[in-house]
Amino acid sequence: MMQATEASTARPKVEPMTDLSPETRDQESMVPLLHAVAAHAIPPQALTQLARDWLREDTPNFDPAGVCVGSGNVEARLFCKMAGSILAGGPFFTAVFAELGCTVNWLFPEAAEMGPDGITLVAEVRGPARCLLLGERPALNCLARASGIATRCVRLRAMAAAAGWHGEVAGTRKTTPGFRLVEKYAMLVGGASMHRQDLSGMAMLKDNHVWASGGITKAVQATRTVCGLTSKIEVECGSTEEACEAAAAGADIVMLDNLPPRELHAAALLLKQQFPALLVEASGGVSPENLPQYFGPHVDIISLGCITQGCPVVDFSLKVQKPSCDPRGPARGAVAAADRGLP
Repeated sequence: MMQATEASTARPKVEPMTDLSPETRDQESMVPLLHAVAAHAIPPQALTQLARDWLREDTPNFDPAGVCVGSGNVEARLFCKMAGSILAGGPFFTAVFAELGCTVNWLFPEAAEMGPDGITLVAEVRGPARCLLLGERPALNCLARASGIATRCVRLRAMAAAAGWHGEVAGTRKTTPGFRLVEKYAMLVGGASMHRQDLSGMAMLKDNHVWASGGITKAVQATRTVCGLTSKIEVECGSTEEACEAAAAGADIVMLDNLPPRELHAAALLLKQQFPALLVEASGGVSPENLPQYFGPHVDIISLGCITQGCPVVDFSLKVQKPSCDPRGPARGAVAAADRGLP
């Protein structure tokens, strides 16, 4: 296993998820390529800025506890305590510690399933004790949230595969303010569609847009003058009639919102017969429990807000290890804090 170098005073270059041991690289070959290299889609400057913002939020002034642990180099081990979870968020975890002059050595690649043991060693973190503890909670918060979302996405995709349905399981824009990049990235790692990234990514005309503009056709036509050929237009529809009007007006995607499954599939069939190139999305009230009811040959996309809202997090723990050196050394305070249990 490749060992990470001791942290220096200079901030390391952020190259997340590249310091993998030979054993880890063998595991990575079993992970679908798109999911394993998802980190390459994250702009490095975005990683750095997010890490700085999270650290500034958590420590806006002094760090009184940093006095008792000092700056002696220590090693901490990252454990996952929920077998079968999917690892996601490593680039953000690494970026937080890189800002603090710490290094991370990953034992699992991104998108890997952790387990089967109840407690699995996932990574090792090294650096100055006070810096390592400064980054602990922001890094764990990010990793727990991202891994929870990726785990849910993998399970939803597995349900679709078991049913023989080949459409897209998608997230929504119901994300946590300031945390969207992490949550959308976690969807990508978990194999789900991220849907639109933001309001600029695709024009989605919801009921409020339609009512405010005077009707579906007017809304689509007005929006098309701005979108041109570069952006798709999606229209939220509450009935088969509305969906047909939206398709006839030139919508690229029709969302059938809150339709009961039987009505949904009948509407989807009718739309595909009249508009073969149209994409049909099902949304509203879809959950992991009733998802199979929405699988159908004429439904292309199923979007679920529960991918990000109310999604369970994965339980991780970061524990500082006892040093092999004289306990009277500079890391004594950090070790004592670790023995009492980290917050």
